[in-house]
Parts: sequence; C-alpha cells; structure tokens
Amino acid sequence: MIALVLVEHEGGQLKDATLATVTAASKLGEVHLLVAGENVGGVAEEAARIAGVAKVHVADNAAYAHGLAENVAPLVVELMQHCDAFLAPATTTGKNIAPRVAALLDVMQISDILSVEGPDTFTRPIYAGNAIATVQSSDARKVITVRGTAFEKAAKEGGSATIEQTGGTGDTGLSSFVGQEVAHSERPELTSANIIVSGGRALGSSEQFHALIDPLADKLGAAVGASRAAVDAGYAPNDYQVGQTGKIVAPEVYIAVGISGAIQHLAGMKDSKTIVAINKDEDAPIFQVADIGLVGDLFKLVPELTEKL
Repeated sequence: MIALVLVEHEGGQLKDATLATVTAASKLGEVHLLVAGENVGGVAEEAARIAGVAKVHVADNAAYAHGLAENVAPLVVELMQHCDAFLAPATTTGKNIAPRVAALLDVMQISDILSVEGPDTFTRPIYAGNAIATVQSSDARKVITVRGTAFEKAAKEGGSATIEQTGGTGDTGLSSFVGQEVAHSERPELTSANIIVSGGRALGSSEQFHALIDPLADKLGAAVGASRAAVDAGYAPNDYQVGQTGKIVAPEVYIAVGISGAIQHLAGMKDSKTIVAINKDEDAPIFQVADIGLVGDLFKLVPELTEKL
C-alpha cells in the first residue's frame, strides 16, 4: 500500500504538521510525499531527509506557488493513479485541499483521524471530542486528514528518499491569487508551541487582552491563543483561535485565562499535558479538565504571576 502525504511548507520551510502526518501514513504502508509550489527545491530536499519516506514527488510550477486548492487537488488526483491513500494534515490548508480530492476521486473523506487501526479502519472524534468513532472505509482509495496532536512527529533526519519531478496539471483557471495579509510574530507557532497562554471573553477588551496575556506569554516564551468568544468580540485575531472551529493544540502547558471552558474550546486543547486555569467562577467547566486551578480575579492574579516569573 502506498500513502501519499501533502507536504505543508511556508517561506521555504517545511511545517511540523507534515511530520505527524508522515507518522500516520507510515502505519498504512510505503510513504510518498508531494511538494507542490514554486522554487521548492530546498523544501523537497528537506522532505527527502524525513525518516521513513521512500519517494518525494516535486511539482515546481508557478500554478502551485500559493497552494490554491483548485490547482493542487487535480495534481493529487493524477498522482493517486499510483497510490492507495492520500493524507493531509487537518490544518486550514489540508482541510481546503482534501475534500476536493475526495470529490474528484468520488470517495468519502475520513476526517481528523486519531489513530490507524488497520489499512481501512481509523478512529476519529465526534460530538466535539466527547466520543471517539471507529470508522471503516470500503473505498478503494482513501482520502484522510490527520489530527497532528494525535501522532508523534517523524524524525526530520535519517531518511534518504528519491526525488522525482512531476509536471502536474498546471493552472486550472478556476481561481487566482489576489493577495494576502500575513501576521508576523516572534512567538512560536500556535500548533507547535510547547507553552500556550490563552485568553477569553472575561478580559473585557482587546487592550486588556494584550496588556495581560502578551507579557505573560513573553515571560514564558509561549504562543498566544484565544477562545472563540474572545475572537468574535474582536479581542484577538482569528488565527489565535483555539477550539473545534479553530486550531487543535496539545502543548506541554496550556494556561487558560478567563476562559469558562465551553465544549467547543475544550475540544481544541484538552489533550494538553498540563492545563492551568485562572477564573473567578469556581464552577466553570474549565476546572473539570484543569490540572491546576486558580480561582480569583484575573486582573490581579495575572499581573502578579507575570511579575514573579
């Protein structure tokens, strides 16, 4: 069985989400990677060094420069003539491309898998993570998205895969890249950070959110996250959102400040190794999953904690 993995990359660097997906793919059989983009020779060489990878397919074409799903999906379908499964990280990019691939192949997508139980059997969360379903697919070819926090990351070094160029299908003309606004931060990326400090609606305003959360995160070398309520209220940008409709994280330490613990948020962070909750409501649901709970006024406790670090 051959499993084709979509390599996510940005700025010439391979993203960590790919490594966890390689681990999942290795449980199915021989692992091939797809690197699509423009001037991606360096990324292809980096991908070829990943432990457990047999082959790297490289589609170096201006049509793939911005990862437009309308262009990448037909490329994947072409390569799937020789592969049995397509796996992509369950990220914004993966969730954009995988459903199109499934539709073009006329198969059911298996989303957000947590484990590989067999060549056609997987587990995935349902009901916001409150239940785990075991699903079995009878499709000849599988299209799968992988929850990165559920699998160990494959080693970045140790592999010696062959690199093979592919012409690809080029520009389909269905969409065009207009522009992007990228937020740059010195802090770690949310999905790969070891420590995350998240703020909720209780912070009251964008000014107070950043005045309290940012200094604490800086002291800890942590990434900054937010609940959906905080994002919807305009306290933090959308890419900070942790939860079922945001980013799924599992850091070593997750500090939840002023977050009540709605089921939607818990689904995105409850696999964290250590959860610290700061909330004035001692009955808040967040305390049911917290390893350390601090009941009190966050406007007093957080500055005090920051000062003592």
